[in-house]
Amino acid sequence: MPGSDPPGHPGRTIVVAFIVRRVIAAVLMLAIVSMATFAIFFLIPRALGQTPEGMASRYVGRDATPEAIQGAVKRLHLDDPLLVQYGRFAQGIVAGQDYSLGPRKAECPAPCFGFSFNNNQPVWPTLLDRLPATISLALGAAITWVVVGVSVGVVSALRRGTAMDRAAMTIALAGVSLPIYFTGLVSLSLFAYTLGIFPGGGSYTAFTENPVMWFQALVLPWITLAFLYAALYARLTRAGMLETMGEDYIRTARAKGLKERTVVTKHALRATLTPILTIFGLDLGLLLGGAVLTESTFSIPGIGKLVIDAIRSNDLPVVLGVTLFAAIFIVLANLIVDVLYAVVDPRVRLS
Repeated sequence: MPGSDPPGHPGRTIVVAFIVRRVIAAVLMLAIVSMATFAIFFLIPRALGQTPEGMASRYVGRDATPEAIQGAVKRLHLDDPLLVQYGRFAQGIVAGQDYSLGPRKAECPAPCFGFSFNNNQPVWPTLLDRLPATISLALGAAITWVVVGVSVGVVSALRRGTAMDRAAMTIALAGVSLPIYFTGLVSLSLFAYTLGIFPGGGSYTAFTENPVMWFQALVLPWITLAFLYAALYARLTRAGMLETMGEDYIRTARAKGLKERTVVTKHALRATLTPILTIFGLDLGLLLGGAVLTESTFSIPGIGKLVIDAIRSNDLPVVLGVTLFAAIFIVLANLIVDVLYAVVDPRVRLS
């Protein structure tokens, strides 16, 4: 029939339509994110009575002269109407823009996330320079907490009520309750400075320079960060598995004579992973946007530490750029999760 799916690919049209809808929704969300970011840094301060001079002072540092502040007002066009400012802000992200630095102009190519007048360079190259450290921390910790958390949750659910189950959930409760800056400082004090098993803070080395030292410097941050998330994932997986294992289709699968491993992995765990994927996408997006506490605790030169240093030095363009950068990562992570939904649970394609 005309318009039907090709033979052998009955769900191809549905899958493509599902992905297209999610991509369009992600693009619209990115537009909303840019508006929200602009509102936080420009609209709300103006609504609260902030003058253009007061806003400009946050761009040129704490010890700026009145002449420097007035120059920043003109360079950034902070006295223009808000709609004009947003148009220039959005245009800079898509097409780039130029900043006047007195007798010369500084080019900020797309995507222009702002221009730091503290170090006289665009924010985007600075973010890219810090991104490898953040990716190294986020991906290593994510792999650790997913593997450990889901595995512990499945085993605890299958051995419900045993001593192993109670011990695992007690440790998980401690992991969820303890803040990352506490566990990070304790692990540094014990395993780095007292026992000397791992390098101390500030020992990060880029992978391209020395892979062995890169790995050694990140093992302790990975474990510390993964301890918090693995505890949460273990509790969620256990609760989901206990609920799923009581469903009728699980009893039907067992009645058909399927192996217990097949019942657990192919039927029970697959259904349990749907909410886990949602949380994983958000968590990974947040970490790629900047693991602020972990990077600050272990002195890892990533995006999280960059924004802390920018706040201390009153470098607002960097703070704005990191905020927008993190929000984009979260939106993209949600887009990836939506697409993975269709793989894990085919029912989502029809939603």
